[in-house]
Amino acid sequence: MNNQAFLNNEPFSTIGADAPTVILQRVYTNSAKLYPTPLNALPEILLITSYPPRECGIATYSQDLFKALNNKFSNSFTIKVCALESEKANLAYPDEVKYILDTHSSSKYVELTRTINNNPGIKLVLIQHEFGLFNNADEDTFLQFLYSVGKPVVIVFHTVLPRPDEAFKAKVRHIAAACASIIVMTQNAAQILSDDYCVSSEKISVIPHGTHLVPHLNKESLKEKYGLVGKKVLSTFGLLSSGKSIETTLDALPEVIKVNPDALFLVLGKTHPSVKKEEGEKYRDMLEAKVEDLHLQNHVKFVNEYLPLTDLLEYLQLTDIYLFTSKDPNQAVSGTFSYAMSCGCPIISTPIPHAKEILRGDTGILFDFENAQQLTEAINRLMSDESLRMDFSVRTLHNIVPTAWENAAIAHALLLQKIAGKAFETRIKNNNKNKIPLAYRVPVLNLDHVKKMTTDVGIIQFSKINQPDIETGYTIDDNARALVAMCMHYELTGDKADIAYIQKYLNFIQFCQQPQGNFLNYVDKNRKFTTQNSENLSDANGRAIWALGFVVSKKGVLHQELIIQADAIIEKALPHLETLHSTRTMAFVIKGLYYCNLVKSSTTNTALIKTLANRLVQMYRHEAEPNWQWFEPYLTYGNSILPEAMLCAYMETGDLDYKNIAKSSFDFLLSLTFNESRIKVISNKTWLQKGQEAAEHGEQPIDVAYTIMALSKFYDVFKEADYERKMETAFNWFLGKNHLHQIIYNPCTGGCYDGLEEHHANLNQGAESTVSYLMARLTM
Repeated sequence: MNNQAFLNNEPFSTIGADAPTVILQRVYTNSAKLYPTPLNALPEILLITSYPPRECGIATYSQDLFKALNNKFSNSFTIKVCALESEKANLAYPDEVKYILDTHSSSKYVELTRTINNNPGIKLVLIQHEFGLFNNADEDTFLQFLYSVGKPVVIVFHTVLPRPDEAFKAKVRHIAAACASIIVMTQNAAQILSDDYCVSSEKISVIPHGTHLVPHLNKESLKEKYGLVGKKVLSTFGLLSSGKSIETTLDALPEVIKVNPDALFLVLGKTHPSVKKEEGEKYRDMLEAKVEDLHLQNHVKFVNEYLPLTDLLEYLQLTDIYLFTSKDPNQAVSGTFSYAMSCGCPIISTPIPHAKEILRGDTGILFDFENAQQLTEAINRLMSDESLRMDFSVRTLHNIVPTAWENAAIAHALLLQKIAGKAFETRIKNNNKNKIPLAYRVPVLNLDHVKKMTTDVGIIQFSKINQPDIETGYTIDDNARALVAMCMHYELTGDKADIAYIQKYLNFIQFCQQPQGNFLNYVDKNRKFTTQNSENLSDANGRAIWALGFVVSKKGVLHQELIIQADAIIEKALPHLETLHSTRTMAFVIKGLYYCNLVKSSTTNTALIKTLANRLVQMYRHEAEPNWQWFEPYLTYGNSILPEAMLCAYMETGDLDYKNIAKSSFDFLLSLTFNESRIKVISNKTWLQKGQEAAEHGEQPIDVAYTIMALSKFYDVFKEADYERKMETAFNWFLGKNHLHQIIYNPCTGGCYDGLEEHHANLNQGAESTVSYLMARLTM
């Protein structure tokens, strides 16, 4: 194969059977010596794809991927787009589109190849592939282009056809051989590539079609907004063409309406531009005529627009049942299907591979292609069973959230990093300038979910997904943490709206204080103390003192009335504090009294700090061994609180024993919870007993947050760079640097998932996890 011949516009010879071997042995062009990259320039990834304002599914997909990668890793690399055009479309592209490739012109492929090869900043090429996008020029032009690009190429196959003939099989194999890696969106597509095309499974990565995180707005409010009050809404969307088989639903509707006279079918989307160019509105006209023939005018609504994303997601959130009726059994994946799942829609679908892979008996219903009778039965079954629809919705969300665009971005970035690293290590051994280090972008501060969870009483304990569950009531634990977080936010931003929330959380703590000075923990939705308050209140008492002391320490930042109120609550609690002996309770109290003394030195507080710290010292000396530098014979929850409290005791008293125990115990804890790449806190499934191995899974945001806060304090005292590095590593756990490579913080809602399990994240966004994330984010 002569790649230079292609660059010189010479005829390209027929590809031989040994092409895969030739490609795998390709040496990537080293243009860095001739065209040096500017110092500190980020690596560039070139995305070759159709792109908005071109109206097609791959264009939308590509823009979503661009935004997700940019939002997640903008400090790691830059992404430039080469937009595919069919002849001169004269589209007004956004700024990220740096190049345009006219797919009708072989010479334009040659120009693009030279541009890529001569630009040392481009480290990798990512191509979104559909055969219709690249078949406009000479048959072999796209393949010639792949063979001639001197940078590693990753290709995304949006369609993988089963049972190919030999010619088509050879074409796909040659494309696969020319690329460093292949991305498909379903396990089914990966299996077809491996079995039917004999492509090595090692070269194939499955990254599901990305989905949008949505705020899950109130369905009835949205129906009111769009004039659909009292309707049971069926919907489907996408660029209209006969392949959508909308007529199947129309044929099913008469029998549906007999049982559900309030049913309304929304057909969202304009006609596909290619279809409109070929046949005008022939298909839509046929559908509208069928609506009249079947007397469905009051039960079908066409929204003939290419809807903005926000409007589309709102339509899907108000949908009671989503219908996917494609008649193509080989449609590997559907973006519309993914959008509907991201909005928690119960789905009825034809059995395309994507649907069969994701929809199971507990998440949706499958029916045969073009079978209106089966569709009728499925709609009537779901329409009549609201609890089943709710079950489908919740299970669908749990299945689909791992495919959120944020997670898709992480999966893409890890793969691109791996491919670029391999290529350049082969080319220039250990040349770090050519690798792509990943730096997670810190999200903007977002208090939406904290505020949503807060009533006039305080912050609600739990949520169902991101909907506050008032039935779970309130705790002093959560309100104490929320009080700390909101004070941190107010000190950082000066946002006056924070004061009302600080007052609510402080009032809740005061409400929970008993005449003897101690605190109860659990309050129901009616502000009544519950029977849960009969036991295990010690830690709640400690957290209350921590939060109150933190408020007092903000003298000069917060209103004086808040300082006076917090100080009075502490004074009332002081006689009770010396009676506390629980390890973490004592640690929280030490922290709270330390904060108090930052602005109001008190010998009483100092003496109490010494008393409690000495108890911790005694516990440490009783349990500590060369291989177990800890206060107890086990590690449980909130472990970082203990060494942090000892460090606070040292900063208050100057006692070097406290300092030494703080450091040895903290470093021991860090040795068990950090490896070279990430944090993995102690599992809440089974605590770590001395002499045993740690459990693998069951991590909670609160432990990561406490670790970050402790690391910050230890860095302030010891100035060791490793503490600062570990802060970033730990915070990245929320952003996806964990064993699942999935986000734990939800940037759409501002909430944080309740835990990280072996195979999934717990999608509920309760007060503890959300406030823990916020404290960690503010510490950063």
